[in-house]
Amino acid sequence: MNLFVFGLGFSARHFAERERARFNAVRATVTEPERARNLAAETGFTLRSFGPDTDDPRIAGDLADTDVLLISAPPGRDGDTVLARYRDAIAKSRIGWIGYLSTIGVYGDQGGDWIDETTPATPKSARSRDRLAVENAWLALGAETGKAVQVFRLSGIYGPGRNPIVKLRDGRTQRIVKPGQVFNRIHVADIAATLAASIEHPRGGAVYNVTDDEPAPPQTVTEHAAALTGLPLPPEIDFETADLSPMARSFYGENKRVRNRLIREELGVQLAFPTYREGLAALVSDAGR
Repeated sequence: MNLFVFGLGFSARHFAERERARFNAVRATVTEPERARNLAAETGFTLRSFGPDTDDPRIAGDLADTDVLLISAPPGRDGDTVLARYRDAIAKSRIGWIGYLSTIGVYGDQGGDWIDETTPATPKSARSRDRLAVENAWLALGAETGKAVQVFRLSGIYGPGRNPIVKLRDGRTQRIVKPGQVFNRIHVADIAATLAASIEHPRGGAVYNVTDDEPAPPQTVTEHAAALTGLPLPPEIDFETADLSPMARSFYGENKRVRNRLIREELGVQLAFPTYREGLAALVSDAGR
């Protein structure tokens, strides 16, 4: 069984490295040829360059020799670049399982209410509207071809090298307070476990929320990270006066509590890090070793 990944970013790379024994070959893309060469040396994977301005001619042949396809690349300027260039090749291939990594941002603002996969997607930002459109395009391909296409809506991703502890250590975090605001999170290892479980139990047309058990205010997570590590805690900053980029500010415009019941009950996923507490504690332990 062979794996192809469009967009070998943080989550997709963790999955491919964790599950490499499952596959005879792992091929993946990054946007720049130099990055492709470097990652091939680091990972042992076969890397191709693919992006708005590059397209390795060997990708078509790779797809013909692929069984499992993971799409982690974001939408392009005019929709999904993968579908725009390779829809027919994928449709005609032997690929049986397709996973598209999306975001819980497609639900928009829910006023802090609990939601699940039955909640209508009402994206607020342009980027989330683009994500929903691409989700639907991939699901339509699955319905047309009979291939098992699954959509995974991810909450805030963290893990080794990308987490609140690193931001505290590097002085790159603010303790922003917006009363009533909560976010869900998900450890990259639990994303990988969910994808592996779906490969074992495919269901065409499925949409899954991939998230932890406990939505929490962002300042609470920062405070817990500081308490675990002894790192200095930055002062509280009121959201209204905080110096945030437009994108960062837009995240605070969406408030929801996301349930993960479906991955647990249908796929049998047992989260290794059900809350930020377990996740941060493991990161501290790993750093100590």
